[in-house]
Amino acid sequence: MTNRRADAPAEPSRRTDARRNRERLVAAAREVFAESGPGASLNEIARRAGVGPGTLYRHFPQRPDLLAAVLADRIETLGAHAERLLAAEDADDALERWLRAFLAHARVNQGMGGALLVESAGELGFDCHRRILDMAAGLLARAQRHGTARADLAAEDLLRLVVGIALSTVHGERAEQPARLLDLVLDAVHAPPRRRA
Repeated sequence: MTNRRADAPAEPSRRTDARRNRERLVAAAREVFAESGPGASLNEIARRAGVGPGTLYRHFPQRPDLLAAVLADRIETLGAHAERLLAAEDADDALERWLRAFLAHARVNQGMGGALLVESAGELGFDCHRRILDMAAGLLARAQRHGTARADLAAEDLLRLVVGIALSTVHGERAEQPARLLDLVLDAVHAPPRRRA
């Protein structure tokens, strides 16, 4: 007869190991997808995570499962950053810092969202566009309440501008170009609206 008390610690230990393996896989996948895009080698991801391919497939049976986990992780990181910035003293600085983080996110993830939608729509389990829009809207509204961001600007417009910068500079040779273009957008955020004739 098996002694249950002696066996009891094994299950939590297995769960802890499984959680750690999953976290290592997502972290490795973030790096590898950033370097090589959404079609990167899954064996390389497993190698960098320090696990075998079988462990990767136990956690993520198909590539879209891993893409979804990485994208969700990145969006959660972006959301946590937005939450911290909402408590920052300077509303303008908070909006600018988040937009710079969003630009980096959009440039790194440029191919991932599209690949995920093509391969398996709905894998994220939430509307990533809505979540990002809510982050931008909260920070923009705060800057507008402080009177430093133009009142006629919508969060959707701001996101489109930043995504446009990300898409148009993803293969650019000038490393400073994305930041320079974002500076121009930020100048427009604080400029008064032009009068229409």
